[in-house]
Amino acid sequence: MFNDIGPLELVTLVVLAVLVFGPDKLPKVIQDVMRTIRKIREFSESAKHDIRSELGPEFKDFEFEDLNPKTFIRKQMDSDELGLKEIRNGFDLKKEMAEVTDAVHSRETDAPSSSSGSSSAGSSSGARVDMTKKPEEDDRPPFDADAT
Repeated sequence: MFNDIGPLELVTLVVLAVLVFGPDKLPKVIQDVMRTIRKIREFSESAKHDIRSELGPEFKDFEFEDLNPKTFIRKQMDSDELGLKEIRNGFDLKKEMAEVTDAVHSRETDAPSSSSGSSSAGSSSGARVDMTKKPEEDDRPPFDADAT
């Protein structure tokens, strides 16, 4: 509960409690605080039990800690009912990107050799157009003043 309180802070709290409540009343205050904490825990446990009973038998193993997104995801990744580990292990992003890069580079090297011997009629009939070189005068579309 108090995981982030160090020993020096704890000593400071005890000294402050003794100064504020006095050594005579301090045991009674500690008992009252412990009783209050116990009642709050009992109330929360009864509320959890009521909610579980209202949800029905389908949710008998329901835990309220699962409502925390981090806990829910961790629990789902451990059970792996959906086969997420298999999908994650079967998909290699670097390999996929290397394949795409190789495919693009091979197309770039194929494009100049296939379009170099084609005429203007061949390039308009579906042959590859090299976008890196400047188009020839014959390859330009006619200028339409109304379209601009």
